[in-house]
Amino acid sequence: MAQPATPEFGKWRSFFWPVHGFELKKLLPMFFLFFFISFNYTILRDTKDALIVTAPGSGAEAITFLKVWGVVPAAAIFMLVYAKLSNIMSKQALFHTLITSFITFFALFALVLYPNREFFHPTEFADKLQTILPAGLAGLVALLRNWTYSLFYIMAELWGSVAISLLFWGFANDITRVSESKRFYAMFGLGANLAMLFSGPAIIYFSNIRSKLPAGVDAWGVSLNYMLGLVVLSGFAIMAIYHWINKNVLTDQRFYDVAEVKKAKKEKPKMSLGESFSYLAKSKYILCLAVLVIGYGIAINLVEITWKSQLKLQYPNANEYSAFMGLFSTLTGAITILMMLFVGGNVIRKFGWTTGALVTPIVLLLTGAGFFSFIMFRDVLTGFVAMLGTTPLMLAVIFGTAQNIMSKSAKYSLFDPTKEMAYIPLDQESKVKGKAVVDVLGARLGKSGGALVQQGLIVFVGSIALITPYVAAILFITIIAWILASKSLGRQFTKLNAEKEMQKAPILEKSTTQPEATT
Repeated sequence: MAQPATPEFGKWRSFFWPVHGFELKKLLPMFFLFFFISFNYTILRDTKDALIVTAPGSGAEAITFLKVWGVVPAAAIFMLVYAKLSNIMSKQALFHTLITSFITFFALFALVLYPNREFFHPTEFADKLQTILPAGLAGLVALLRNWTYSLFYIMAELWGSVAISLLFWGFANDITRVSESKRFYAMFGLGANLAMLFSGPAIIYFSNIRSKLPAGVDAWGVSLNYMLGLVVLSGFAIMAIYHWINKNVLTDQRFYDVAEVKKAKKEKPKMSLGESFSYLAKSKYILCLAVLVIGYGIAINLVEITWKSQLKLQYPNANEYSAFMGLFSTLTGAITILMMLFVGGNVIRKFGWTTGALVTPIVLLLTGAGFFSFIMFRDVLTGFVAMLGTTPLMLAVIFGTAQNIMSKSAKYSLFDPTKEMAYIPLDQESKVKGKAVVDVLGARLGKSGGALVQQGLIVFVGSIALITPYVAAILFITIIAWILASKSLGRQFTKLNAEKEMQKAPILEKSTTQPEATT
């Protein structure tokens, strides 16, 4: 006869699997919706880098110009279009329209734009322009020279912002109750990282297909067709799952109550850039929080561009470059899942908020130091590296890869949770305004700050190889500021949290005190 489950077993079961059986009807389709969106994100992210970095007359320096002069304006234009469409279309129609637009573009790129790239690309004009402009603007000329690749890069970047941040999380926040979010959202995150364990090997397999093709065949073109074919198929799966959720989940009152959703919610204030700076000047707590977000954005951007320039030297062929990026994505997904399951929460619980917040900048500092050291002192280290059976370039690639994997996994498992925890002790007004400030300044300065710094250095110095010492110095200064802000915020967080607990104590004591019986 089966023994009944003990309370201890039930506690561990709820810890590892905090979902009731009937809730799978809602959890699983949302899990797979995020899975397929993230599957596409990984393929597009790795493919866009391979296209731009290995394109004729291009390199990693082109990415800095693309992010500032391509992605930012495109994102602004998209938001204007999105605001207009959201006023005239239903949410379901808007979702399907946006996903269809993306997969249509990627299909056209594979079938029309890439095969006819020599016709579309103004190579001769770009050559003439390069002779007129300074060498530091070669990255800007590369955007024009390979404009269809630039357009692909922009659309791939927008997929991350639109499909993940806007469509998925906007949809999830609309249909998920607070009680469900505490249990479901971690599962969604695992689904996103699990997608990398499938998309990474797919990228590797189709990038290595060149060995199976006869001579004279454009191997990269064949690889693109297969990978973008997967993107299109995944796009259809996304729309099918979204339709199923609307038809079968949102009509079930156990999971979605229209009357509950229509309750008035306090809106997040939209603050201008000037208002954000003014608010920061008044709040040291929010200023430190903004420094954390900006610091991560600048630091990861500075290392990524330099790392990708080394990748091109090691893997100049687009297929080889793409295959390596597939391996990178696979390792990132696997390590992030392990970090989320066994490291993130345990570090914060055992060692406190400050330690958890310091892990990510320290990881970036240590691995960044090793990465830039091998780049700047490779000639001195040649003999030592030869003893290891490799080359300074390959070792720099390995350090850069380890740095990116560890920093991203630390971000997802420790940086993001501690950042969100920092809002808890604040009063309601500070929570709302503080998040608005960090979203405005953190998003803008964090994403474009590193690209602007490198772009300016490239224009004045000439190339990524020449600006490496300056980039390393700026990286370390940024991380030191990030660490100091984390320590300061940790002290403030501990103090505010203690004050909040003291304020709760009298209320709890009063509520548990029973009035004496009268006779």
